[in-house]
Amino acid sequence: MNYPPSLQTVMDELGRFPGVGPKSAQRMALWIMRQPTEDVARLANALVEVKENLTLCEQCFNFAESGSLCPICADDRRDATVICVVESPTDVVAVERSRAFGGTYHVLHGLLNPLEGVTPDRLRIAELIRRLHGPITEVILCFNSTLEGDATAMYLRRLLEVPDLVVSQPANGLPVGGDLEYADDLTLSRAISGRRTLEV
Repeated sequence: MNYPPSLQTVMDELGRFPGVGPKSAQRMALWIMRQPTEDVARLANALVEVKENLTLCEQCFNFAESGSLCPICADDRRDATVICVVESPTDVVAVERSRAFGGTYHVLHGLLNPLEGVTPDRLRIAELIRRLHGPITEVILCFNSTLEGDATAMYLRRLLEVPDLVVSQPANGLPVGGDLEYADDLTLSRAISGRRTLEV
């Protein structure tokens, strides 16, 4: 069926979302068309505002409002001596759900993958090293159990050979090949609580 051009444009744009196929994009577009104009305007405004106002935290590179630290870095009740290094902001949410960690984070925004051109200079590794000049006593490398996650952990372990700095990883509980984002709370909590120190 041929849809009016404006509706087809909405379907095409929605179809660019990860995991959204043509049928899902069609359902969403038709649902949007059935909503009151003010609801659609509110959605459109929310999308524009998040793009304009959301930035990266200047300390950990998690999402934050423009010109400010993220809520975790701004919370003085957090343990500033422990950093949990993760791949993406969704991993911060996953670890926070476990309620097993009370320190701060550092988001790399990717994992090493030379075949796809993701080299150390494209990640937030230099910024992590700079943070070690503060009161840091432990760095937890909390990545997905994949080839890229393991390679990134090994690379960072070599870089983080600093006197009196403990470098650890979550313990068993996270399935090989699984994503932190989809781990259940209890499994992730046990993995964080039972983390192990990495040896060179």
